[in-house]
Amino acid sequence: MTPTTHSLSIRPARAVRGTLRVPGDKSISHRYVLLGAIAHGATTITNLAPGQDVAATVQAVRTLGVEVDRHGAGEIRVTGRGLAAFHPPAVPIDAANSGTTMRLLAGVLAGGPVRVTLTGDASLQRRPMQRVIEPLTAMGGRLTAAAGRPPIDIEGMPLHAIDWRMAAPSAQVKSAVLLAALAATGTTRVHEPAATRDHTERAFPAFGLALDAEDGWLAVRGGQRPIAPPRPLRAAGDPSSAAVWACAAAALPGSSVTIEGVSLNPRRLAWAGVLERMGARIEMGADAGDAGEPTGWIRVSHEAHRAATISPAEVPGLIDELPALAARAALGAGLEVSGASELRVKESDRITALVTGLRGLGVSAEERADGFAIDGTTPPSGGQADAAHDHRLVMTFALVALGARGRSVVTGADAVAVSYPDFAQDLERLTIR
Repeated sequence: MTPTTHSLSIRPARAVRGTLRVPGDKSISHRYVLLGAIAHGATTITNLAPGQDVAATVQAVRTLGVEVDRHGAGEIRVTGRGLAAFHPPAVPIDAANSGTTMRLLAGVLAGGPVRVTLTGDASLQRRPMQRVIEPLTAMGGRLTAAAGRPPIDIEGMPLHAIDWRMAAPSAQVKSAVLLAALAATGTTRVHEPAATRDHTERAFPAFGLALDAEDGWLAVRGGQRPIAPPRPLRAAGDPSSAAVWACAAAALPGSSVTIEGVSLNPRRLAWAGVLERMGARIEMGADAGDAGEPTGWIRVSHEAHRAATISPAEVPGLIDELPALAARAALGAGLEVSGASELRVKESDRITALVTGLRGLGVSAEERADGFAIDGTTPPSGGQADAAHDHRLVMTFALVALGARGRSVVTGADAVAVSYPDFAQDLERLTIR
């Protein structure tokens, strides 16, 4: 494999083998940084996700006057003085390519003391924000965005509690409302139609915040004062990055990969069940967790090739791992996915870009309105795939390239720095030729 700034040139491999640790989880890292920024006291975070997305959140809170100090690789200290201490920024806050930064920060700022504009890169400015603007406006917030897309102008206002039934499952929208609820009067209740990532709910108690859950509803009492945890918080390894290596090991005969220090949060491991249906052998073991987040190791090896179907009901728990599962399917299994139209409003239109890239590598793939179908009966020929400035597609196409008959080139590979800056080095280290 030959990496350049913008592309990866990858030769076929016999297998992937070895042990590794993936980067700290982005979702957890974003939440620890934002909660630390509104807490009173100093929050130390270790194993912080190293990519550009979390860096955007760190820079955002700095722009708001929060002190953030670095203490070695992956460790920061966020010194908060409460939401009321935020400073009005002199410039718009740039969320770069991070939808999580923009949506969660909108929830924090809706009830804050400042007026601010949230913006981002060209990709982020195409992503829908109305789903988060609506509940925050219903709480009394003042948020405006042309056509419901960034930039978002926010003027902090007094907020009041609401009961909000989410029309579609979204951990980011849910979290934005829960964060806004802390500054509201009364008790805010949120109902999600399907279970989504629960990192916000797990993090609240670490900051001394109470949250009640019952019958699909989450309730947060306003006026609570978050307090910095007395000991460091460690962000568990990212399960979505782990899924890439798991899919590689599941696809290539003779492969076995062990990922250590990874989150074993049950709402982040639906991909493991799908991989088992597709013929993988998976073992897991728990070790110490942090702030309610279970961690441990996952070992994955190849056993068989079996085609699979992913139903709409499964999609919310798999939304970030669907591209990696598509790569595994392309290397001998086959897969049909429906009910995944949410993929069209990610960092790229992940349905169109995924299918186009797979075809560029010689995979038989069909684009559908809300999903895709992959015929994995013929090995990919190799070729060229454009990652469309999408970090998950970089890793997906690299995985397919390992099982191709000839050399492949993945363009736009620099996008992988959003979540996994050392991906190319880990790929080289684990590859057996």
